Amino acid sequence: MNQDEAVRQLAEYRRSIDNFDAALIHILAERFRCTKAVGVLKATHDLPPGDPERETYQIERLRQLADDADLDPDFAETFLNFVIKEVIQHHKAIAAKMSAD
Repeated sequence: MNQDEAVRQLAEYRRSIDNFDAALIHILAERFRCTKAVGVLKATHDLPPGDPERETYQIERLRQLADDADLDPDFAETFLNFVIKEVIQHHKAIAAKMSAD
């Protein structure tokens, strides 16, 4: 492969990466729309913002999915922990807003 072909191949890979990044953002947005609805439901029924048992299950499940997909399970766990932390913050904010109204 000469340099011009390598540059074309690089551009093709980058287009694919850009498409995957866009898809990930849209998937995360949809996930957070759902978890915000869960936050409203939890606040309405005075349920705690976090669910450690579910979180543990989800981490184990995603670690296995990551391993099956040849993705580093530690990376998957770190990512999920970040998402869970953000979701819990949203749930606390929703509960605080609803109790103030």
